[in-house]
Amino acid sequence: MNSAAIQVEHLYKSYGELTAVNNLSFSVAGSTCFSFLGPNGAGKTTMMKVLYGKAEADRRPETSMRVFGFDPRHDQLRIKTLSGVVPQEDSLDVELNVQQNLRIFADFYGIPRRESGGRIEWLLNFMELREKRNARVRELSGGMKRRLVIARALLNDPALLILDEPTTGLDPQVRQLIWDKLRSLKREGVTILLTTHYMDEAFQIADTVLIMDKGHKLLEGPPQQLLEQHMEQNVLELTRPAHAGRLRQLLDGIRTEASDERVLYYSNNMETLQAATARLEPGDYLLRQTNLEDLFLKATGRRLNELQ
Repeated sequence: MNSAAIQVEHLYKSYGELTAVNNLSFSVAGSTCFSFLGPNGAGKTTMMKVLYGKAEADRRPETSMRVFGFDPRHDQLRIKTLSGVVPQEDSLDVELNVQQNLRIFADFYGIPRRESGGRIEWLLNFMELREKRNARVRELSGGMKRRLVIARALLNDPALLILDEPTTGLDPQVRQLIWDKLRSLKREGVTILLTTHYMDEAFQIADTVLIMDKGHKLLEGPPQQLLEQHMEQNVLELTRPAHAGRLRQLLDGIRTEASDERVLYYSNNMETLQAATARLEPGDYLLRQTNLEDLFLKATGRRLNELQ
């Protein structure tokens, strides 16, 4: 791992009586992807905004923050020049075409025209938008718009790329394309901060995940390592809870989670779970390995909170 690009200790952020971020500490190694996971209202987006100066942290003597050596409380402009931001909303100018949207932002960053032309051309190729350079934004698909927003965030060749739910609502092909581009950027030395509700996305591209809820850190570490430390290896999903009685004696003592529509049995013993399936009908169950979503739900709970 490279040395820390971002170091945060004892961070608090409040809005009136609501504490959005509560005593949060973490470290992000350079040239890696660090992902914040949590339910709506967990404080993920607020945390991101604090780091690039769009929100101001509470003033506390124990708080310490460094982004490439700069303090977001005092060096917002320096951090912004090092960063590219992909917000949840596209915020593109729909009346302009793809190339014009990039040109305007290049001017905003103060990139000389003789340099920005080559940079825009490279980004159009990189995000596979070259054939759409003259298309108006309103004519683009959702996936194309998202790729354009990412291209825009890369105009200033940032050391830090901040992505807030970059692939929400996109089809699998576009998501896979964006994942490949993010992996490529990491190899080129870009540090990535990511918030996402897609657990498979975090597992695929994040070197480290931080699971948080109601402003608090619950778990932090490499995804596979967290699974090994906190989850059983396998899970049997019973999609007809009325049949659970057939398995009660066989699966006695196994960790179980139940809702009105499903019963889940977690175990490291695959043979025991396989034996249970012999008492069930095909289509009434799913036997699989546990994943990051299982861990997320174990850490944060299955019930919706008041902010969702």
